[in-house]
Amino acid sequence: MSFSGDFMCTSFKQELMEGKHNFLLSGGNDMSMALYTNAGVARDATTTGYIATDEISGTGYVAEGQSLTRIDPTTSSTTAFTDFADEVWSTATFTARGALIFNETDSQSAVVVLDFGGDKTATAGDFTVQFPTADASNAIIRIA
Repeated sequence: MSFSGDFMCTSFKQELMEGKHNFLLSGGNDMSMALYTNAGVARDATTTGYIATDEISGTGYVAEGQSLTRIDPTTSSTTAFTDFADEVWSTATFTARGALIFNETDSQSAVVVLDFGGDKTATAGDFTVQFPTADASNAIIRIA
């Protein structure tokens, strides 16, 4: 099984301490999302970067996925968080099981692995990855 849950990548946590990731909307790193099948390579907390193995293919999808629109980092109480705008692949025909968010600017370093919980399919329509509410309890990236 390739996906087994949602994970903030361990290498990403270390790289935050090293100053490799900048999530500011203006002047920050380019973040991307690639989509994958559930075959072969395990994608979990040990994932360190983008790889093409088991990446999906189909109408409306290109290798390395799409760039994400960041939401500026902020805090609430003792939690810092950031998020992304929902991502849409238009007129898509493909099936994906999960995704990898990675830092396109910094050596395609892994940030977050997402497990869709099952195969998701679009047929000549929109394929949308909807991110949770950007707050201290739900944002896709939270540090408490």
